Amino acid sequence: MKSKELFYALALQHVPKIGSITAKKLINHCGSAEAVLKEKPQNLLKINGIGKLVISDLFNPEHQKAAENELRFIEQERIESQYFLDANYPQRLTHCIDGPIVIFKTGNIKLEQQPVISIVGTRKITVKGIEFCERLIEDLKPFNPIIVSGFAYGTDITAHKAAIKNELQTIGCLAHGLNQIYPKVHKRYMNEVEGNGGFITDFWSDSVFDRNNFLKRNRIIAGLSEATIVIESAEKGGSLVTADIAHSYNRDVFAVPGRVSDSQSVGCNNLIKFQKAHLLSSPMDIPYILNWKLEDNQAPAVQKQLFVELNDQEKTVYNYLKTEDKQLLDTIALNCKMPTFKTAGILLNMELKGVVRPLPGKLFEII
Repeated sequence: MKSKELFYALALQHVPKIGSITAKKLINHCGSAEAVLKEKPQNLLKINGIGKLVISDLFNPEHQKAAENELRFIEQERIESQYFLDANYPQRLTHCIDGPIVIFKTGNIKLEQQPVISIVGTRKITVKGIEFCERLIEDLKPFNPIIVSGFAYGTDITAHKAAIKNELQTIGCLAHGLNQIYPKVHKRYMNEVEGNGGFITDFWSDSVFDRNNFLKRNRIIAGLSEATIVIESAEKGGSLVTADIAHSYNRDVFAVPGRVSDSQSVGCNNLIKFQKAHLLSSPMDIPYILNWKLEDNQAPAVQKQLFVELNDQEKTVYNYLKTEDKQLLDTIALNCKMPTFKTAGILLNMELKGVVRPLPGKLFEII
């Protein structure tokens, strides 16, 4: 994006009465952000949905002055900016009506040809939630997904750390400018995140902390991803907002169920109850529902001496399927006396070894 058009896009973005939806309408009508700010007011008023109140502050010189300062910061800090009409703007965000007209990035983010999922949840994540989140990301590693979250306490930082541990790309979506970090205690993880992905925001360097910023940030978390996963959530919370936004974008939403008596499971249970989310009981539910496929070179060929490569638990599953033919995941877990989530991981390992293969309907059989 040329700095001239970026300057005018920033000036337009700075107008408080003009949000992303209206800004895009104006730009698409006039042809560019520069053309919008050089157009006669009476011509802008002819655009459907554009009234005097919307453009009342549009030509205030303070917006261009602020844009100059922000452009200077962007250039000095070598921050990458992406305009919504640029080819390198995240493709999934282009399908979001309220996606930012300009986003800012640091790190080494590469969104091309990889599955992208968002993982969100309560800041007061339980030990059980941490274990599920870590196991989820570990089991999905063969599919090489990009893990997106909000870099906040609890679920967010658990997801980022698990992604780094498994050498997966991870993206932190921030509710403030790239000249600061919140919470400050997470500053120690910044280098690792930027080395394995990076940070994205549509907030400026002069943005102040505000609760609404976090809610606004959530549309980017949902918009970047093909699916949003809620690990744990109370009855109300930012993660439910993210899930609602993802649902409004017609993206898949997954929620981990919990006991009705658990306060941190109320939100997830409600998402499932009101049919806004798939019930997520096993990591393999995600590639199954999203139709992820492993590349041929990721799945080793079948070996003649199968048991040489199988551990005791894998042998148990193999022997059961050998006598029962194809079976459901839950049925395998029940008869092999193992938790479903653990059985799913075992089946994935066996699939990678070329021992079993998944079938439609969550069935598995020996190859």
